Amino acid sequence: MKNILIVFTGGTFSMKIDETTKAAVPYFHGKELLAKIPEADKYANVSLYEFGNYPGPHMTPELMLNLSRKVNEFTKRNDVDGVIITHGTDTLEETAYFLDLTLETSKPVVVIGAMKTSTEADWDGPRNLLDAIHICNNPNSKNLGVLVCLNGEINAASEVTKTHTEDIETFHSLDFGALGFVDRGRVFFNRMPRKLETIKTEKVISNVDLIKAYAGMDEKFFKFSADSGAEGIVVEAMGVGNVPPKAFNGIKYAVEKNIPVVLVSRCPAGETLDIYGYPGAGKWLKEIGVIFADYLNGQKARIKLMISLGVTKNLTELKKLFEG
Repeated sequence: MKNILIVFTGGTFSMKIDETTKAAVPYFHGKELLAKIPEADKYANVSLYEFGNYPGPHMTPELMLNLSRKVNEFTKRNDVDGVIITHGTDTLEETAYFLDLTLETSKPVVVIGAMKTSTEADWDGPRNLLDAIHICNNPNSKNLGVLVCLNGEINAASEVTKTHTEDIETFHSLDFGALGFVDRGRVFFNRMPRKLETIKTEKVISNVDLIKAYAGMDEKFFKFSADSGAEGIVVEAMGVGNVPPKAFNGIKYAVEKNIPVVLVSRCPAGETLDIYGYPGAGKWLKEIGVIFADYLNGQKARIKLMISLGVTKNLTELKKLFEG
């Protein structure tokens, strides 16, 4: 059997319903959770590492960097054939993408979570963990970057997003579809991830703002971000990559202060393009040096910009990392 290391970071996977508040709170640690899933030992030699017990919203870029360093260490060990990371679903896609960009390994790394707590009858944690073990055991899981698996669906960390606040079937790759699925222990892959890349960095620049465009928006949020010392800005633009004219003036203000501005769409699917030429449209944004982020959503583009800024602050080099 393969040697699989499970890294516990917390999330709903480790929560239970508090009897006083009737709300879910962090409770179980890794050893206690594994004891609730004894079937895991049937499929692999399982070991565990306690990284922490963080609800999803408590994860930070700095914690993600520490997690990446730990997982990089683990994957270099000869006695580790694969790594599974439990994580809160609210920021799961961000941490998974951070790992996808910073890990250097051919071994399978799978990020999982749970939409139900361990005290609910339909707790989905055990199935997700067992599915992840089956993925790590499958020889076709190597060299695929970081994978995300919930509800039997296998997605690329670079493509997946949380689409529903409560539904078990919440994680989907809206642009390209799942990589594959797990069915009763059998792992099926239908395609490769669209894009695999690694950015080597020793630090992360977390002072990056994410600003969403809306009808009638003016320049104030962009000016505030620029004047308060932001080292990067990600803009969730309308449609294929357009903003109101006054918002354009705010973006131009930030660009003129040599702050890298990355453009994504606020739409849940699709890419950004400079195909419109009216004031505030993509052509105008491209001409002043705004960086277009392909198919990334806002939260992922922010992760990539924070990592990239840890490597370079040169706008030409940043543009190449996103558009090249």
